[in-house]
Amino acid sequence: MRREHFTLDVRNIDWVETDDEPRKPSVSIDFTGPSTLLRERLTGPDGDVLEAGETDVALRLQEPLAADAAGVVSVTNRVTGEFILELNEDADDVLKFIRAARGYGEDATDDEGRYEVELTLEGEHFVSYDKRTFLVYDDEGSLLRQHSLIPSGVEL
Repeated sequence: MRREHFTLDVRNIDWVETDDEPRKPSVSIDFTGPSTLLRERLTGPDGDVLEAGETDVALRLQEPLAADAAGVVSVTNRVTGEFILELNEDADDVLKFIRAARGYGEDATDDEGRYEVELTLEGEHFVSYDKRTFLVYDDEGSLLRQHSLIPSGVEL
């Protein structure tokens, strides 16, 4: 799978800059390459599609954090640590998304997700995840807690 096979569409984040009513941020990731490998990576050993709690979402910066820093967004299998998918994104855009999820989460219940991730294969819905955590790592692999979305009570 190539990063170029993924396109990302983000919704419900502009309210952060305009102080409008918070709405749950969502991201749709569409895959347009050969879907067999991605389907396998999104499926557990029992043959079922991985659940939200079995996946992690992260941003890994490719250079020191600055206004035009590049990064790689990844979804990984929490149990095996294997990458499910990766795509290049502008770090500022991802950090804005995380700020929106954090702001939305201020009024959310402890059980409710802070943002939603939908994965589609060539435009067809495959799976959606309601997520509470989004980790951000610097270009040397250290966790940037102040930029990450980590629910209270979660110890890393």
